[in-house]
Amino acid sequence: MSMTKRLIDIEDELLAEAQRRIGTSTMKETVNDALQHVVDFDLRLSHICRLITMEGIDLADDDIMREAWR
Repeated sequence: MSMTKRLIDIEDELLAEAQRRIGTSTMKETVNDALQHVVDFDLRLSHICRLITMEGIDLADDDIMREAWR
């Protein structure tokens, strides 16, 4: 995975709270983990929406079911 250096303003209290909740110790680790949490959450939400509507889900397909519950 590639990385790019960026200069951004981050709220100190928000960073500290994220570090506490995620259990990270560095700013870089906290930001990367927080971004990963957002991506993972959105993927899970998409899977939940698909499960609710059963859209495109073949319950007999083990790969689809494993991905939906990961």
